[in-house]
Amino acid sequence: MSPSRDLIELSGPAAAAALTEDSILVLPTGAIEHHGPHLPLATDWLMADLIGRAVVETAAAEGQDVWLLPSLAYTKSDEHHWAPGTLWLNADTLLQTVVDIGRSLQSTPARTLVFYNGHGGNIALLQVALRELRRRFGLRTFLMGTGMAAGDGVNGPDEQGFGVHGGHSETSMILHLRPDLVDLSKAERWIPDHMAGLEHIRFNGGPVHFGWLSDDFGPAGVVGDASEANAAWGAELYETAVANGVAALAEIAAFRHRPPTRPVGFAP
Repeated sequence: MSPSRDLIELSGPAAAAALTEDSILVLPTGAIEHHGPHLPLATDWLMADLIGRAVVETAAAEGQDVWLLPSLAYTKSDEHHWAPGTLWLNADTLLQTVVDIGRSLQSTPARTLVFYNGHGGNIALLQVALRELRRRFGLRTFLMGTGMAAGDGVNGPDEQGFGVHGGHSETSMILHLRPDLVDLSKAERWIPDHMAGLEHIRFNGGPVHFGWLSDDFGPAGVVGDASEANAAWGAELYETAVANGVAALAEIAAFRHRPPTRPVGFAP
């Protein structure tokens, strides 16, 4: 059995001895929020927690100096504030929470913190936190995630770029991770087709962003098409997410902000 990579399972002295300046600490960030009638409230937390763990354990088995921190379940989910069961922090509270975690890491030798994110609503805030933690505590900070993509008509139904919440990929992923929590009989197509022709205002990849709440597009509170979700596609997404995560951690381990110092007299 491989040694645990859960940092909190070590004693304080053991953690101090195990960590070095090159150690990478991974903090999964999920959400507890409405995901329509077919998915559990824990959808984003499950993805961050379970895939993040697999990434860390696989990377460690390959020799990387990487450790797992306990995941954050309650995060910035105010776009689903209207729905029963959504448990959310406001932006100030979440930002201060991750800043406090970064401050606490100063008591360890580790200098690298990676957020492994499973919830799109956290991305903008965590990007702000990257610089805040860098500036205040000198940490090397990174944000990565599960890489869920909208169905394109080849891999699942054509979600026209709108498969951002509770759609084909997320539903397929939970069918792979926790099929007991999915009710496909309640899965439908929830796509704002009236927006499909817009060139500039898009969820993904467009130059114009817009504010939205999940019930802006209908009472289901879902943006995506879950009607063709399946566990086989979820398994492919899972394997890809783990492989990409392990490769990203290897690159993070080697990353430095400044180029290596060349010896005096070095001639290219």
